[in-house]
Amino acid sequence: MSWLGVDVGGTFTDLVFLDRASGRLQVLKTPSTPGDQSEGILVGIGRLSLEPGDLDRIVHGTTVATNTALEGDGARLAVLATEGHRDVLVVGRGNRMAMYNIKARPNRPLVPRSRCYEVRERLRPDGAVSAPLDEEAVSAIGRRLAEDRIEAVAVCFLHSYANAEHERRAAEILGRLLPDAVITTSSEVLPEYREYERFSTTALNAFVAPRMRRYLRELQARLTSSSISAPLSIMTSNGGTLPAKRVESMPVLSMLSGPAAGVIAASHVGHAANFPDVITCDMGGTSTDVCLVRGGEFTMTTDGRVGAFPVKIRQIDINTVGAGGGSIAAVTSGFLTVGPRSAGAFPGPACFGRGGIEPTVTDANVVLGRLGTEQLLGGEIRLDRAAAAAAVGRLGSEIGLSAEQMAEGILRIAVVSMAAAIKEVSVLRGIDPRDFTLLSYGGAGPLQAAAIADELGMRTVVVPPMPGNFSAFGLLVADVRRDLVRTKVATISALSAADVRAMLSGLLEDGERELQAAGFPPARRRFAATLDMRYAGQSFELSVPVNMDLSDTAEIVRAFEKIYEIRYGGTTTAPVEIVSYRIAAWGLSDKPVLPPVEAAGRTMAAAVVSTRTTIFDGESFAVPVVDRERMPPGETVTGPAIIEEAGSSTIVPPGWSVALDRIGCLALRRHDGSLQ
Repeated sequence: MSWLGVDVGGTFTDLVFLDRASGRLQVLKTPSTPGDQSEGILVGIGRLSLEPGDLDRIVHGTTVATNTALEGDGARLAVLATEGHRDVLVVGRGNRMAMYNIKARPNRPLVPRSRCYEVRERLRPDGAVSAPLDEEAVSAIGRRLAEDRIEAVAVCFLHSYANAEHERRAAEILGRLLPDAVITTSSEVLPEYREYERFSTTALNAFVAPRMRRYLRELQARLTSSSISAPLSIMTSNGGTLPAKRVESMPVLSMLSGPAAGVIAASHVGHAANFPDVITCDMGGTSTDVCLVRGGEFTMTTDGRVGAFPVKIRQIDINTVGAGGGSIAAVTSGFLTVGPRSAGAFPGPACFGRGGIEPTVTDANVVLGRLGTEQLLGGEIRLDRAAAAAAVGRLGSEIGLSAEQMAEGILRIAVVSMAAAIKEVSVLRGIDPRDFTLLSYGGAGPLQAAAIADELGMRTVVVPPMPGNFSAFGLLVADVRRDLVRTKVATISALSAADVRAMLSGLLEDGERELQAAGFPPARRRFAATLDMRYAGQSFELSVPVNMDLSDTAEIVRAFEKIYEIRYGGTTTAPVEIVSYRIAAWGLSDKPVLPPVEAAGRTMAAAVVSTRTTIFDGESFAVPVVDRERMPPGETVTGPAIIEEAGSSTIVPPGWSVALDRIGCLALRRHDGSLQ
């Protein structure tokens, strides 16, 4: 039997096919089809060497939900809110969008005020009923929504995290009156306090749900028509997977689907290659995603955003910057900028020959000889160096630079942007990136990895096997994961250890039921508990891991103060509060193993397939081009050199060396004195 991982990006759709009997991995890239992602997926599957009946697992990373939110073309949405709270989504946190512009207009809310309806009902913070739900008013609103052809409804009542009954009852009434609409409740999506974030996340989920439902059902139908009956799972933002049916109703869980898969793969491969402390750098066609992994563990956050909208679901702490291979370079207000505007898959960079005329990061790499034109990119695209040089040259002429000088300038600005993103997850949190290894992947990542490491003073870069399809490989590594949460604010002094254990036990039982229903035996289940904690009077919390069998609340306080001191440099004597209780529940799956590299028949003489003129810091070099698939393990290549493979190229600049390790990772090391 076999597994298939499919990750759809802005430029390419990446597939990784694993034959479990032989352990053989097959990788493929095909251009993405933004209008209908399933088209690119089916094209890719048709080009793989597989028998449809042999597939017993498909895991998919998709950007449908994210793109729908960013493009604003989701469902016709309505919101039901507690009487007096109609404007929560409009007012938000009252933050000024432009700090020094008193006339700046706020971001437009996801749903217009005219489609926000108030319902008489009220709960207290402890869940007690202050005013019962006006069911007649809900029915009247439902009839009006049916006449207005509403496609999705978000039900967001005050304090529903403490008592979901009013929301559940309203959803039942609306479901009868709008049988074809998606009805979403905030107590299901995000049973936590902070009404703006909860309302926004719920509204966003409802906004994208109809389109995600249509997409997943159409994809499933097309797979079935191709004789593929394997169950379809979707990668979620927390680093786990869920059945497609579950994601149909909760698409907000998939907002960081692709980047999360890359981090999971990086943790897995970093551990196997003896690099447990890594900073990931996933550079694709439109953006770069970075994440810090220490000891194989990554941090989680609930402070995510999609465009202007907060998304408070539990997700891997990934920082994204708009710098990718397709990022467009331009002179804006007298300054050279690179990104966040992207050429995308169509027309793509100028060198794609599809009508693009604006210079991109990919064009700059082609001009400098770092990206070759001999092989088809992604197996389909013949790169046009003349078109790249013309596009970069036109921009250079605006500021008096040659095409080569302009290309180096484009790459330097892109590198600084990506290095700044890494500093946000390291330096700004008191962590020295020089203590970590840069693990770089994505189609464009290995091209810039050494330059990023130089910018940060990092000495080691690892490029994993199949870097261009690495996130798709991560889809096959990921376990099933569910995050469960319950808010109950109280000071530690008012709680006993038994109180904390009871709250966690309730969530644990929910997690056990979900994993049992998914078919995981007890030996395949794993759980971890965390508490969201803060000092009394503070607005935000820190996540504190705890033992589920804790015997003394003092150990919770000590754990919190240790984390607080690391983050902020000291502690206070203020009372400590627990705000929310969390359980992460994993259903553990088998993991693909990267086989050791066979040295027999591999020689460096055979691996060097050509030489290419390449420019570094204004100087031209005759650089050896090395086929990664022929490199003998353990033999060092001194830069400058280019390591080529299907889907990506790794640049080894002057002052660096590279060797292939036992599981096929490229380990680049900076020489002493190469950084001034």
